[in-house]
Amino acid sequence: MSEVSALAQRIDALLPQTQCTKCGYAGCRPYADAIASGQASYNQCPPGGAEGVARLAKLLDRPIIALNPDNGAERPRPRAIIDESLCIGCTLCVQACPVDAIVGAAKLMHTVIEDRCTGCDLCVPPCPVDCIDMVPVTGERTGWDAWSQTQADDARSHFEAHQARLAKDRAAREARLAARAARVAPGGPTASAIESDAPPAAQTAPAVSASSPVADEAAAAAARKQAIIQAALARAREKKAALAAEGLGPKNTEHVSAAVQAQIDEAQARRKRLGLTADDDAPSRADNAPPEDQTGG
Repeated sequence: MSEVSALAQRIDALLPQTQCTKCGYAGCRPYADAIASGQASYNQCPPGGAEGVARLAKLLDRPIIALNPDNGAERPRPRAIIDESLCIGCTLCVQACPVDAIVGAAKLMHTVIEDRCTGCDLCVPPCPVDCIDMVPVTGERTGWDAWSQTQADDARSHFEAHQARLAKDRAAREARLAARAARVAPGGPTASAIESDAPPAAQTAPAVSASSPVADEAAAAAARKQAIIQAALARAREKKAALAAEGLGPKNTEHVSAAVQAQIDEAQARRKRLGLTADDDAPSRADNAPPEDQTGG
């Protein structure tokens, strides 16, 4: 590991892992890389606040300086709250969340997994009906006083899992497109020919035993994650039923403005290109029947 890379790893360990991009970079690790390489200052992280700047200054043996106001202000930690009566189920917030803290289904209201939300604000701008509020939940506590190292470590894990899932989805989509192109190309190789050209190791590699400790732990982790998602969806369905009973169900799901519909169509087209829809031929209009549940998990 290079000296710069090792320093970046130590810097990243001191960042709050909200992945909010307020620092001007795509996430906490890219910001850490930029600091380590001298491309960014160590005072650009509002969620870390003054204490975060002091921590980085100590690591870097630099003077303590003020948080750069161009990147935002230190504030109490907020949490995303979705107004289910306004949510139209467009899934734009699901796609924007960097830690998979939002679950829901197309054309149905979404809900936030409270323990996962880092208060990054990234779900607010893409919402076409302004149904998401960022509500402070830490009183007057700000920065690291409103966050813990355990929460930061958990947020990093959720972000890494989110990135890995997106990469897997892209790879699967590209593989499907390549296979489709091979089938329609004149004289293209058949599936059996493709398999026969694979390296021997790929053809004979043993599968991980279904009863191995690694497989058992992976299955347990997947089960825990699925349980969290299902519990959140169950709460969302209960809220939806309660609101419907009061005549306060989701609004505007049948007739939205042209601008909102264009935004939804664009998002659904992106999901289709990435292979994230339940069916490659599923309709993208908000007034059509919803596909399978889309979750952030």
